[in-house]
Amino acid sequence: MGQRVKASVTARARPQVAVVYHFFPHYREPIVEELARSAHADFTFVGDDHDFLTDVKAATFTDKVRFILAPTRKMFGRYMWQWGAVRIAFDRRFDTIVFHPGPHWPCTWLGAILARLIGKRVLFWGHGYLAAPSGLKGVARRALNAIPHEHLFYGRWAKQFAMDTGWDPAKLHVIGNSLDLTKQAEQRAAVTSKELVALREKLFDDPTLPIAFCSCRLQPAKRLDMLVGALAQLRAQGVGANLLIVGEGACRKDLEEYAHRAGIDAHFTGACYDEGELARYISASDVTVSPGFVGLTAIHSMAFGVPVVTHSTMAFQVPEVEAIIPGATGDLFERGSVNDLASVMKPWLERESDRTQSRKACHAMVERFWSPAFQVGAIERAILGYPADDLWFFRNTIPLTDPASR
Repeated sequence: MGQRVKASVTARARPQVAVVYHFFPHYREPIVEELARSAHADFTFVGDDHDFLTDVKAATFTDKVRFILAPTRKMFGRYMWQWGAVRIAFDRRFDTIVFHPGPHWPCTWLGAILARLIGKRVLFWGHGYLAAPSGLKGVARRALNAIPHEHLFYGRWAKQFAMDTGWDPAKLHVIGNSLDLTKQAEQRAAVTSKELVALREKLFDDPTLPIAFCSCRLQPAKRLDMLVGALAQLRAQGVGANLLIVGEGACRKDLEEYAHRAGIDAHFTGACYDEGELARYISASDVTVSPGFVGLTAIHSMAFGVPVVTHSTMAFQVPEVEAIIPGATGDLFERGSVNDLASVMKPWLERESDRTQSRKACHAMVERFWSPAFQVGAIERAILGYPADDLWFFRNTIPLTDPASR
């Protein structure tokens, strides 16, 4: 199923595209709104209005977004059914369907296979391979990822793994991931140094100490206990730091107690979705640390110029880790090692690095590769039938015309 169907791309001046998700989380709002205004294709978005498994806030859209409600139903465990993902395959309004793939979603398997058999162009938009496929799970993932004509991957590691399984690199588009960079830039410009001083004084007993920050759901996989342990080690070495955690979850009480026992001045805000508050929390911090794995927290942090530290084992990471350039936009430590985490955090907390340069590097990384603008351009190129080209951003923008005329 790896052959591209060019006829469906060039048959119409504007591809008619359905993007099928189980639901659209709140951080998808900016990219959905941008795609809804595409000058090159007509996008319709299909999904539920809530998450069937977690408490992630659902997106809300303006009237510019064409949205089809497709309810999801939990079957058992992580398995989900969504009739809309199957029905969309038969909808004559669409010649191209983009699915958000999930191995536990039989509706996606069936919908994508039917769409291909009917003659529609099918793309998958997702993580792809986070590690080289192996075992029974690897067989299942290979089978799932063989269904579409092409893939839209968040990161380059996924592309490399897919190439290793035999995929043509021209059919593997790296599109990154993004948050609302426009709103973040506005909030960044609005934050004043006076506000940040006042915030530090409000949150901590010693506001002159550097701040280690993390924003996430407080769950075991995030390994925030390692962050507390590393700060305790640094404190014993004479490097003091405060801890600021934004988020809620089952681990909160244990983390609060651990920080208290370790003598770390820690402030837990609870869940926060207000971009203005988040802008001030992040901007007041010196480094963001996510010991278990880092996702969009990295992009959010870098948008405000704050470097990010996480572990270096790619098989246990998610694509946003690729935004970290050691020494420039953050750093990487040996997975599972509190000692190495403390060692890697130390220069950022001692403020030895050039913060002006790291701030510029963080901003540039997000604006170039992890923004809605980059995503829209990469997705449009894929929808219009251009071969994947990981260097297209560095060249003059190629007019988005009929790919056959290129």
